Amino acid sequence: MTGPARFTSRLRSSARIPLLQVTKSAVATVLAWFIAELVLPGTLPVFAAIAALLVVQPSVNQSVGRAVERSFGVIAGVIIAFGIGIVFGQHSFVVLAAIVLAIFVGWALRLTPGSANQIPISVMLVLTIGSTTPDYALARIIETLIGAAIGVIVNILVVPPVLLAPAQNAVTALGVEIAATFDRLADALRTAKTDAQLQEILITARLLRPIQAKAQEALTAADESLAFNPRQQRYRAKLDAEEALFTRMGPLVTRSLNMTRAVHDHYDATLPTEPTVEPIVDELERAAHDLRLLVHPVDDTRPEPETMTEGLPLLTAPLRILTPHAEHWVLIGSLMEDLRRVHEEIVGTE
Repeated sequence: MTGPARFTSRLRSSARIPLLQVTKSAVATVLAWFIAELVLPGTLPVFAAIAALLVVQPSVNQSVGRAVERSFGVIAGVIIAFGIGIVFGQHSFVVLAAIVLAIFVGWALRLTPGSANQIPISVMLVLTIGSTTPDYALARIIETLIGAAIGVIVNILVVPPVLLAPAQNAVTALGVEIAATFDRLADALRTAKTDAQLQEILITARLLRPIQAKAQEALTAADESLAFNPRQQRYRAKLDAEEALFTRMGPLVTRSLNMTRAVHDHYDATLPTEPTVEPIVDELERAAHDLRLLVHPVDDTRPEPETMTEGLPLLTAPLRILTPHAEHWVLIGSLMEDLRRVHEEIVGTE
């Protein structure tokens, strides 16, 4: 990437902010400005407009958090600025010293970045464009509270987003990839593989962890989008089901990685000819089948794990195999135990 292109990429996002969120920010800013002018006539309501603009976030929960951060930061900053202005006046070195002091106050109180940064900003604004009279300081606090409240209200009333679909897609992607790992293991046991191919299977299986982490982040974002959301009752049960399914798949990630590591470490060219391997191959393919059915059903409705395999001979009978060759018994025994646990975790039995 060339220098200008790299510079441009730092300025522009890969995706646009949703137009609805931009519209809500604009509406909240305008409403906050006019309402603050009505409540506090005579001054430009800059603090109210800034608060409303910053408080409108992708979710209502984030808006509430940003409103608290903004309000606390402004109140603390106004108090600091008022006190310093009364004692030392509004000289340039006083403003600079007050800003530095405000930065360290945020650090000493262990505030979040939103609150900690707001304190010196408020100090600077009050000391440079405002007066140090008690009425002015109180007005700026009231103005900020108005803007923050308007931002939260607008975000609640105007279609608050629910991030359930991305969470469902992420959980489905994790399940599909676990199933693909089972299929790759079955293929490796059925057909002789080179060392390079085995290494590729192992590396691919290790990608399950980042996919699992991405699904966790999507579920967290979905849960956050429902907090303080008027539509949370409508979607809460669905999100709880996705979280339960994700929890069920956590051990499956571990089992699939264990089996892949065992096959990689104990593989030899004669393993596909081992008579005891074929039943394990069948069970791996059945596990992949059942997992895909669980996470990606045809009618897009998650089935109950306990009823998922009713009427199907998939993973429902104990795996019975002959005594394996002495060179393979460690691997065969390990795979059998992991498959037993995979069956329990997919079907939901103990």
